[in-house]
Amino acid sequence: MPVFQLTEKIIFPHPDLAEETGLLAVGGDLSVPRLIAAYRLGIFPWYSDNDPILWWFTSPRLVLFPAELRITKRLNRYYKNSVLRMTINQAFDKVIMSCAATRRARDEETWITHDMLQAYKQLHRKRYAHSVECWYGDDLAGGLYGIALGSVFFGESMFSTYPNSSKLALIYLVNFLKSNGYRLIDCQMTTDHLVSLGAREITGKEFQDLLKTYIHSNNYNGAWPHEESS
Repeated sequence: MPVFQLTEKIIFPHPDLAEETGLLAVGGDLSVPRLIAAYRLGIFPWYSDNDPILWWFTSPRLVLFPAELRITKRLNRYYKNSVLRMTINQAFDKVIMSCAATRRARDEETWITHDMLQAYKQLHRKRYAHSVECWYGDDLAGGLYGIALGSVFFGESMFSTYPNSSKLALIYLVNFLKSNGYRLIDCQMTTDHLVSLGAREITGKEFQDLLKTYIHSNNYNGAWPHEESS
């Protein structure tokens, strides 16, 4: 399959045309309209500092249906009795920067480049991107962020500096999504950690069909609390 070169027009090739690796297209920009158009199709940007913008559609796709979250009794007790405090959209910029910094501190390559940071901060200001924060006192101890469209949440990254804080943030997110009518969480890449929590792989075709069912417009979901734009 060819890798498509994007132009100024906000048009993506069909996800079925992605290479076996998932790579679909190169180029374009990280503007809010282009990013939203991509996510509606299940396409996401993922590239390093020295690369052009690369766009991916992976198949099979790891997803988590909120009702299928699987947590152990021990973790559930820890969640209910934890000293950690959870919030939503109270420190988005800190969460995404911490996700990038945590990977760099482990000498891992990060796709959260400077341009990606700025793009997702703008998505947050436009109320598409959201974060869950996990606090130990006044210190940010963990969290996650992603994109919400229709009744789908596209998970992007998470970090943890306190034991189990990212797991607790995920539990908090799933409970919030279930109570507000969300039907699907896109996990993008398969990891043992997410599989252990109930995520499972589906085909790219199944994923596309679910997106068509669960995303009807680009309207905001008013359930999300929102910090003041900076």
